[in-house]
Amino acid sequence: MSERFAGRLADVIRRPLITEKATQALELNQYTFEVDHRAAKPDIKAAIEELFEVKVVGVSTMNPPRRTRRVGRFAGKRAQVKKAVVRLAEGDAIQLFPES
Repeated sequence: MSERFAGRLADVIRRPLITEKATQALELNQYTFEVDHRAAKPDIKAAIEELFEVKVVGVSTMNPPRRTRRVGRFAGKRAQVKKAVVRLAEGDAIQLFPES
């Protein structure tokens, strides 16, 4: 685990991503999260295991290029996003939608 997130593992995970593809991956026990773009795979694994008390089998990450955005004559860049697909051990699950 890198020293950047030592003691602050909750800062690694930003939010779960709920897309059609991510919802289909839930059947395969794979969960998709938006993570800090500086986080490495061991950081992501440690954060998920500590926050949700589950066993992580594998972590896949995607770091797509930043998108440019125009508003009138002003051009800028969107925030950098890194996605992580986390595969959990058989029998483990994360409750993304709390029951009310």
